[in-house]
Amino acid sequence: MGEHEPAAAAKEPIATFPCPSCGGQMQFDTASQMLKCRYCGNEKPIDDRSKAEEPTEYELDFTDENDESLKDWGTEQQVIKCGNCGGEMLLPAGQTAAICGFCGSPKVLPQGNSGSIRPESVIPFHISKEQATAAFNAWRKKRWFIPNAFKKRSVSSNLNGIYVPFWTFDSETTSSYSAEVGVYHYRTETRTRVVNGKTETYTEQVRYTVWHWTSGTHEHFFNDVLIPASGQYDSTLLRNLNDYRLEQLAPYKPAYLSGFIAERYSVSLKDGWQEAKSRIDDELNSEIRQRIGGDEIRHLSIDTSYFDQTYKHILLPVWNANYRYNNKTYRYMVNGETGSVTGRVPRSPWKITFFVLACLAVAGVIAYLYTHSQS
Repeated sequence: MGEHEPAAAAKEPIATFPCPSCGGQMQFDTASQMLKCRYCGNEKPIDDRSKAEEPTEYELDFTDENDESLKDWGTEQQVIKCGNCGGEMLLPAGQTAAICGFCGSPKVLPQGNSGSIRPESVIPFHISKEQATAAFNAWRKKRWFIPNAFKKRSVSSNLNGIYVPFWTFDSETTSSYSAEVGVYHYRTETRTRVVNGKTETYTEQVRYTVWHWTSGTHEHFFNDVLIPASGQYDSTLLRNLNDYRLEQLAPYKPAYLSGFIAERYSVSLKDGWQEAKSRIDDELNSEIRQRIGGDEIRHLSIDTSYFDQTYKHILLPVWNANYRYNNKTYRYMVNGETGSVTGRVPRSPWKITFFVLACLAVAGVIAYLYTHSQS
């Protein structure tokens, strides 16, 4: 088992956030980075005495998902599952959800206990819903090939602030490799050809490859390999939100989740490590090829050992939205920390057709000019 607190440790008391002035429920406010009462506007700072501390890295142990002592989120959680898309949201007990935060469907049903490893760290929301909407409107107006009517019209979307789960993995690696390296050389060869009925001799440079074997070892420490633990999103869009500043991770506190939705991870710790290992292997392959050098490489063999593997379960902020245009549904996401936008937009077939025709016309002119110059 990983190096965590003993299984018998007592759970933290259930966290609630009543306003000290009026007793109303306080929620995390992106502007002040404090809890704010939605009734009287009173603000209360979050205890951030440990914010400067480095997040804890846990020894990679796949049995941790069965350790009950690691499932205390500091506040009683309930799982709400969407009958339309299958998404599972974590909400504080007693809070109800009328629609799915992922697809907007009203088919949401309570599912009982959360049963998930609690997050180690979180990046709080810094972008408000209004800022996220403005960022999307600015982004969509810069897209190519979208209909002019879509650029000009306002877009009505159901925007939800969701803490999306991620795994991060660290690992030391040592790789032993061997390969054949090909280096290009050139020699001058004499040849003959017939020109206007006459045989003439000429020389040309001919390339050939000299091969030799090489081997060695390569060491690399991988830090915070980030793997989405969500199964509810367009994976391409989620990967595009890649500008999170992980050095800004704060220790997890239930107060950061007040007023937002947290998604329960659907990618297991074991599957997350396999994805991280695949990315590590790809990067090692590229680094070792660069280290070997040469002009060609063949029969490359790499044997990698992994050790001192650690992981964190973290939550990252995403504004997620669905909208409809001409009876089709599209999705966009806004990074809740930086405000960067990624999404799907409608395309104008007319603009795409005119662009393709223009490219063909330009290519035709270039081909004509080249042919004319040669003749």
